[in-house]
Amino acid sequence: MNLADFDFHLPPERIAQHPARPRDSARLLHVGTRLEDRLVRDLPALLRPGDLLVANDTRVIPARLAARRGAARIGITLDRPLADGSWHALARNARRLAEGDALDFAGAPELRAVVRAREPDGGVRLAFNLEGEAFTEALRRAGALALPPYIARPRGPSAEDAADYQTVFARSDGAVAAPTAGLHFTPSLLAALEARGVGRVTLTLHVGAGTFLPVRTGDVRAHRMHPERGELSAEAAAAITAARARGGRVVAVGTTSLRLLESAADAAGAVRPFAGETDLFILPGFRFRIADLLLTNFHLPRSTLFMLVCAFAGTERMRAAYAHAIEAGYRFYSFGDACLLQRRDA
Repeated sequence: MNLADFDFHLPPERIAQHPARPRDSARLLHVGTRLEDRLVRDLPALLRPGDLLVANDTRVIPARLAARRGAARIGITLDRPLADGSWHALARNARRLAEGDALDFAGAPELRAVVRAREPDGGVRLAFNLEGEAFTEALRRAGALALPPYIARPRGPSAEDAADYQTVFARSDGAVAAPTAGLHFTPSLLAALEARGVGRVTLTLHVGAGTFLPVRTGDVRAHRMHPERGELSAEAAAAITAARARGGRVVAVGTTSLRLLESAADAAGAVRPFAGETDLFILPGFRFRIADLLLTNFHLPRSTLFMLVCAFAGTERMRAAYAHAIEAGYRFYSFGDACLLQRRDA
């Protein structure tokens, strides 16, 4: 399974630099037995009473920090929270860091961290001196959004970006990047879905900085995903089980929701509560157990996310859908348009 199998040409002008306003006015490509051009606000008409939306409620944090170790300046991007309360982080000039080094942060003099370990992946494990609301408040003052590199902000992220890059579901602090399919939802769209009889539950998967890292292996099966921390509650698992039992379809809002749902599935195809890390890498040939539909944005060529949608809806179907989207002027990536995918074996 070669990396070149998941390549395609995307004209740079197709990369969205700002979201649609209002959010649910973004275009939606329905990919089923045929391709259908719609709008995100048409979603209630494409779903059935009894279907269940599963959305990611992670909240994006200002994860990019300017650190100092003495006189040395070191760029830090928080990647993911770890079970012991420390953080895995990516560090510019990581070779200049050693276990036991102390770091201070511009913008929040009360915030400090100690390097607990240098990791084999080139990252570091940091233990901060603050936690809870005190840590969150210090991050607000010291940190900046780690926007994707394809969103051009020569002067850095703005206050408008901080609002645009947060979903209506956001509740649990910890993501470096937004679960971008959730960016399309508005209170009015949620109300319309509820009126249609579509249910909704949330899970949490804290999207890490590894989501932006390219695949560097020619044989994609050799690629290793960065772990991400997530949680699916017993209540959410029960709601998903009940919806499936009464014939409702499970609609994953975004690839992050889908990956955690499938990580929480047991061998018999039942969904179980989950709390921990997942590094699930979904490639064509993967057998999906839980999700029936996937709402997602348009992804980068040669990326693990394009591989995932090919696994879900079929490679040839997705190549045709992306070719149509490019020709029809759809907007790509985090602030772009969306597609609703039917599972290939549905």
